[in-house]
Amino acid sequence: MVLTNSLTQNEFEPEAMTTPMPTVEEIKQMIFQLPIEEQIILMEDVEEKLETIQMMQLTETGFTEWNDEEEDIYDV
Repeated sequence: MVLTNSLTQNEFEPEAMTTPMPTVEEIKQMIFQLPIEEQIILMEDVEEKLETIQMMQLTETGFTEWNDEEEDIYDV
């Protein structure tokens, strides 16, 4: 018995296997359909994620002095 794969090569590519990204408006509509308790939890989770991203971006500015090319002479 010979097994063949009926999928074409294009169906193995990541683009062919992903669903389209919803728009911001579609996401809003989905969120507003959630119970208020779940909306509050979602909002807290999003706020925490955004705070983390902002802190990471802020701390990156403190390391710019380490990007001095003259200091590369110490790299072996």
